[in-house]
Amino acid sequence: MDVHTQNKALIAPLRAAMYDFDAAGVRAALGSVCTPDVLFRFCHPFGDLTGVEAFYDAVYAGLFKAWPDLERRDTIVIAGPDEFGNDWVGAGGYYTGVFTAPWLDIPPSGHQVSMRFHEFYRIVDGKVVEVQALWDIPEVMMQANAWPMAPSLGREWHVPGPATQDGLVPGPYDAEKGAATCQHIIDMLEHLKKHPAQGGPEVMEMERFWHPRMNWYGPSGIGTGRGIAGFRNWHQIPFLNGMPDRGQYVDEINYHFFGDGDYAAVTGWPNMIQTVTHDGWMGIAPAGRKITMRSLDFWRLENGKIRENWVLVDLLDAYAQLGVDVFARLREFNKARNLAPINIPNGMS
Repeated sequence: MDVHTQNKALIAPLRAAMYDFDAAGVRAALGSVCTPDVLFRFCHPFGDLTGVEAFYDAVYAGLFKAWPDLERRDTIVIAGPDEFGNDWVGAGGYYTGVFTAPWLDIPPSGHQVSMRFHEFYRIVDGKVVEVQALWDIPEVMMQANAWPMAPSLGREWHVPGPATQDGLVPGPYDAEKGAATCQHIIDMLEHLKKHPAQGGPEVMEMERFWHPRMNWYGPSGIGTGRGIAGFRNWHQIPFLNGMPDRGQYVDEINYHFFGDGDYAAVTGWPNMIQTVTHDGWMGIAPAGRKITMRSLDFWRLENGKIRENWVLVDLLDAYAQLGVDVFARLREFNKARNLAPINIPNGMS
């Protein structure tokens, strides 16, 4: 069995433990796949954590208490080497459960909720040594009617998995195909960065890289755009209006691209740097501040063009760098809400 198929198999028991989530099973599964000093690099407000026990107590324990029937559902699992020779497994999907107790001061809704995740595992000698992960916490705020920031320009919904239902890519690993898929994405991004510094939208050559029925599944707070028009109107134009120096600081950041079949992924901590100026962004006035951003993405090619692109951005971290404490605003906006645990009748008595 090749190393990338082995690496997918390595995290399979962890994924299974999180599907039927219980504390002991998940702790044991994490301990079995990770090194003792594993580094977890998680989204705001969790930050960097070292070791399985510290990570579980800081991250999963609170979520499991709030969603006592917590389960994880993976829709994408791919693996491959990055350009530096590191081996990665990328997993995307969502966590779900009934929201019965507060989590991160988000009021419980008493209903089933979902939260998208993109989690990337760097593996050395059969053990996870680093995890880079984003959870779409704003998505949970929105489902609890507690989002305290500007409304999304794109469509907010339960983002689907791949239309082709083949996101759990099996082995054996096809190095040639994975590299070709990855190169298509790298070439596309190089062309995207040409605009606006090197010309109008035509310099991006979007029709060359993107399927005419593409879906761009952005994070909650930005939302989904369909087709090139949807992508440009509901994400790219507002993004570039507020941060026109996008793509000009590539020497200061690291990317980790890898491909597997028709899928490719990128992770980086951070992998974008730009300055919020001009019209501002997402309802925030232009601060003139240079910020870093974490964007962890998956792409799926169909007939040689990108048909679907799943994107998570650590928006809460971006807001924090701009001096906006989203959680403080959430508490202020929702201080009249009941934060007590909700006891739901079983419906049978």
